[in-house]
Amino acid sequence: MNLQSLSNALRVLSVEMVAKANSGHPGMPLGASDITTVLFSKFLRFDSQNPKWLNRDRFVLSAGHASALLYSLLYLTGYKDCTINDIKNFRQLHSKTAGHPEYGFISGIETTTGPLGQGVANAVGMAIAERKLNHEFEELVNYKTYCLCGDGCLMEGIALEALQLAGHLGLSNLVLIYDKNNITIDGDLSIASSVNYPKMFESFGFNVLECDGHNFEEIENVLAEVQNTNKPTAIIATTKIGFGSVKEGTAKVHGSPLSTEEITQLKQKLGINYNTDTMPQEILNAWREIGSKGNVEFEQWNKKVNSSNKKELLQKFINNDFKQEINNVIEKAKEKFLSEKPQSATRVLSGVVLEELSNLPFVIGGSADLSGSNNTKSAKNRLIIKNDFSGNYLAYGVREHAMAGIMNGLALSGFLPFGGTFLVFSDYMRNSIRLSSLMKAKVFYIMTHDSIGLGEDGPTHQPVEHLASLRTIPNLNIFRPCDAVETANCFALANELEGPSLFALSRQNLPFVSTEFKENPVKFGGYIIHDCQNPECVIIATGSEVSLAIDVAKKSNKNIRVVSVPCLEIFRHQGKEYISQTLGSARRIFIEAGVVNSFYGLLREEDLHFTVDAFGHSGKAEEVYAYFGLTTENILSKI
Repeated sequence: MNLQSLSNALRVLSVEMVAKANSGHPGMPLGASDITTVLFSKFLRFDSQNPKWLNRDRFVLSAGHASALLYSLLYLTGYKDCTINDIKNFRQLHSKTAGHPEYGFISGIETTTGPLGQGVANAVGMAIAERKLNHEFEELVNYKTYCLCGDGCLMEGIALEALQLAGHLGLSNLVLIYDKNNITIDGDLSIASSVNYPKMFESFGFNVLECDGHNFEEIENVLAEVQNTNKPTAIIATTKIGFGSVKEGTAKVHGSPLSTEEITQLKQKLGINYNTDTMPQEILNAWREIGSKGNVEFEQWNKKVNSSNKKELLQKFINNDFKQEINNVIEKAKEKFLSEKPQSATRVLSGVVLEELSNLPFVIGGSADLSGSNNTKSAKNRLIIKNDFSGNYLAYGVREHAMAGIMNGLALSGFLPFGGTFLVFSDYMRNSIRLSSLMKAKVFYIMTHDSIGLGEDGPTHQPVEHLASLRTIPNLNIFRPCDAVETANCFALANELEGPSLFALSRQNLPFVSTEFKENPVKFGGYIIHDCQNPECVIIATGSEVSLAIDVAKKSNKNIRVVSVPCLEIFRHQGKEYISQTLGSARRIFIEAGVVNSFYGLLREEDLHFTVDAFGHSGKAEEVYAYFGLTTENILSKI
C-alpha cells in the first residue's frame, strides 16, 4: 500500500468526522496527514494491542485542535477503545472523541492537549522521564517522544520555556515536528510573527532539519536522520493548511467544517472514491498492520524484562506501586516532628518530608530558581544535567509554567514530581495546574511564601487572592498546614488521593500546636484542634492563622472551639452531619490571611471574618498582620 493512499484515508476520516459534527478543525489534519503517515508507518514504535507498553514511543499532539487526525490514527491502527462509532460521535456529549484529546478517554491519547504549547512541555517531561528510566534500566527503556505542534504552539511562552530546557539538557530522544503552515486564526503568520525558527531552535541547542511536509521521501529522510543523534531535534515541515481543499492555504479552513460540496471537490482532486463507511478493506488492513507491527518487539521486550534482575522494580514502576514506600517515608518524618516539636516555617517542615522522599528512585524534585527559598533541595538531591541523568532534581530556571507542564509529563510517565515556587507565581502556572487536575495527574506543587506573612517583598509577592482562586479548580487538593505534624499529615493524605496536590506553605516560623490523633485528621479536611465545653463561638482557621486562633481561644473569657481546616475542599465534601458536628451552632469566626471568598457557603450573616480583602503592604510580617487586624488583641476586641 502506497503512502499517499494511507495518508488520504486519514484525510477522509478527519474531514468527514468534522463535517458530521458540524464542528472542529479540518485544516491541520489535512495538512499534517502525510507527516503522521510516515511517522506511524515507518518509525513510531508502538503496539495498538498493548497501548501501555512502557517502552513504546510517545506521540504527543500538542496542537490539540487537530484531534480528528489523532482519532483517525488511533482507529485505523486498531486501538480497541477507538471504534468507528467513536469516530462518528466526534465532539458529541459523553463521546470518547472529545473536541480536544482527553487523557484517559482512549488508551492511545498520551496527554490532554488543547491549550497551545502545553503538549510541548508535556513531551519534554516525557523525554526527561525516559532518560531517567534509561539510566536505571538501560536497554529495557529507550523510547523516543515525538511532539507534533503548529505555529500557535510556538508562540506560547510555555513551549519556548520548555524547549530551552530540553536543549540545555540535551534530550536526544525528543523530536519536535513543527507543522509550519504559516497560518493562524487571524490570518497569515506574518501579521504577528517574524521569528527565524531555524536560528531560534539552534540557539536552544537543537538539531534543525527541514522538509516539504507533503514530500514522502523528504519526510522519511529527516525522520531517519533523527534516529541517532545526541541532541533534541526540531523538524520544520512546511505544509499547506487544508491541503487539497478549495480553502487550502487560508485561515478559513482552520476551524470550520468543509461543506459536502467542498469534501467532494477535495476527493476529486486527491483521487479518492470512498467515504468513511466505504473505505476499501485493503487500506484498512494496511493501517491495521501498521498498528500491530510493534507486537513482535513488544514480546521480545517482555522476555528481556522477565530475565532481568531489575524485573521487580520495573514492574512496580509500571504498576505505579509505590504508595507504601511513600507512606513509610512520611510517617518517619511525622515521628520526628512529634518527638522534636519543631517551631518552624511550614516550608522548612515540608523540606524535611521532601528530603526523605528524595531517597525514592521514582521521585523527581525541582524548583523554578527558588530551591533555597522553597526548601525543595537537600543534600540528598543531585541535579539532573546534560549527559548525566542519575540525579533526582531539576533546575527549571525561572520557568514556572514550563515546570508545571513538564511535571505533568513526568507524572504521566510514572514518576512522582514535585516542584517549588512562590504561591503568588501560581498565576504563571495556572493552565498547567488546571490540566493536572483535569487529567488527575499526581503532581506535588510546593508553593511557599503563602500570604502577607512573607512581609518585606510587598504586595507583588503577597498572594491574597490565590488560595480562593485555586480552590475553585476541580480535583485539585490544596493543603495549607498549620505546623509540623499537620504538614506531614497533609503529605500523607496527598499520597492516598488521586490527582495533584498543592501545598501552601509559610515563610515565617509557626508554633507547634498539634496533638497526636489515632487516624490522620486531615482526611476530613477540617477538624477540631482545640476544644472546650459548650463553645460560645467557633474559630475556623487555616495554616499560619491556626496558632493565632488558638491563642485567641486561650486568652478569651469565652468558651471557644478552634477548627483547623488544612484542606477546605475536602472539608466541604464531608457532608452536612460532619460539618455541623465540627462547627456546631455557635457563631463562627473565620481567620485566613487571604480574601474572604473561600468561606462563602460556610460564612453566615451573624458571623465574623478576619481576612485580607485588599492587596498587601511591604513591611515586617508582624506589622503587616497588625495592619490588617490579624492579631490576638484585635480579634478579642471584636469578639
